[in-house]
Amino acid sequence: MSKWSEVALLSVRELRELLKARKLSPVELVKACLGQVEEWNAEVNALVTLSTDLLSDAREAEAAIMRQEDLGVLHGIPIGIKEVTPVRGIRTTYGSLVYKDYVPKQDALVVSRFRRAGAIILGKTNASEFAAGANTYNEVFGSTRNPWNSNLTSGGSTGGGAAGLATGMFAIAEGTDLGGSLRIPAAFCGVVGLRPSPGLIPTSPSDYLWDTLQVTGPMVRSADDLPLVLEALAGPSSDCPISGWAPQKDFVAKCTEEIPLKGLSLAYSPDIAGIGVDSDIEDSCRRCVIGLEGLGVRINETALDLSEGRDAFAALRGHWMLSHHLGRLEHLESFGPNLAGNIRFGLEQDPKALGEAERTRSIIWKTFSKIFQKNQFLLTPTVVVPPFLSEQNYPESINGNKMETYIDWIAPTFLTSLPGLPVVSVPCGVDARGLPVGIQIVGSPHDEVGVIKLAKVIQNMCPVPLPSKP
Repeated sequence: MSKWSEVALLSVRELRELLKARKLSPVELVKACLGQVEEWNAEVNALVTLSTDLLSDAREAEAAIMRQEDLGVLHGIPIGIKEVTPVRGIRTTYGSLVYKDYVPKQDALVVSRFRRAGAIILGKTNASEFAAGANTYNEVFGSTRNPWNSNLTSGGSTGGGAAGLATGMFAIAEGTDLGGSLRIPAAFCGVVGLRPSPGLIPTSPSDYLWDTLQVTGPMVRSADDLPLVLEALAGPSSDCPISGWAPQKDFVAKCTEEIPLKGLSLAYSPDIAGIGVDSDIEDSCRRCVIGLEGLGVRINETALDLSEGRDAFAALRGHWMLSHHLGRLEHLESFGPNLAGNIRFGLEQDPKALGEAERTRSIIWKTFSKIFQKNQFLLTPTVVVPPFLSEQNYPESINGNKMETYIDWIAPTFLTSLPGLPVVSVPCGVDARGLPVGIQIVGSPHDEVGVIKLAKVIQNMCPVPLPSKP
């Protein structure tokens, strides 16, 4: 590995220190990341469009350092933006042939906040069409493959972000998470993905302003970088009516304090969805839990059954799809089968199903409230299957248990989306195939600080190397 490859794989914190000390320039860092793009992208197809202003942005960031200006918290750090997130002046297709030539005239709010923090937008990362699908594929750019084994999927829908992050193309990946779109690819690619509380990072523009199911969030290589990203992105916006619901915190200062492990109580449940768990994945997660126990943590294994939420999520997802795409129904026949099928489901479902779904969602919230009366966190495998062939839309069975729908296999993540709690997926080891395994930490309401602190402990206890070229 060359010096510049090593630089491109450093954490955000390490890069910030080098940039501030002028031991590394933003131009050098961007060129190092471009070297990783050249090295990896033909194999994994993570980055689909480069920023047209990339080197000029890097030179301006370098000049600001030389002028000794007050720098943003992410000054000079290269980032990847998900293909469903608008970036001014950069082709943004949403992974759909309908929008294959679309170039936004305005940044999404999250992009403008990244710019305000001094980050450099490297380009757009591949995603499923309008983020509908947990295997990253669309008819514009094709499949994103897993850097650990390019025959396998990177997960989705933020698969380009995870694969590019794991290979050093950028230091932060922006994404969205409805039913696991940040956490699933993070688990498959060996990085960290945070689903924040709804409203903490405002989503704008949006066709569904009162959306509490999908959130905007980050992926990073080190959990220790998450406070810096939240410092840049969190905060209310007049464009997002739910953004005032999430309390604001000094994430960098609060996450610096170590979490007291002795006497800490955690619930662990290996199969919250009733769909089974791959034995290698459960073994890796259990080793992680046993390791925490060795550090003084009290583990309460819990037979948590949230399977009734599977139908509820399907109904709410159908409503979500319809709410977001009501203005695009004229293109329904031109959309891919995953997206079109979900919109049709929303159009055709019985309104009674929505009432039942909301009632079930309330029951699940109360279930978590009871868990958090005795435990600070719930731990469970992020994904209960290993990465599968990239040509597959979804795994058809788990341990011989046939999946009922194409999203059933991601139930462990979408069930933890329902109550609107902060959740982070962090690598906890590798399985017998040498592929990374993720464990997700579910925290009590608005406890991003807590889940980040515990994620840091797990990542330090169970280090997982980044993938390397064969």
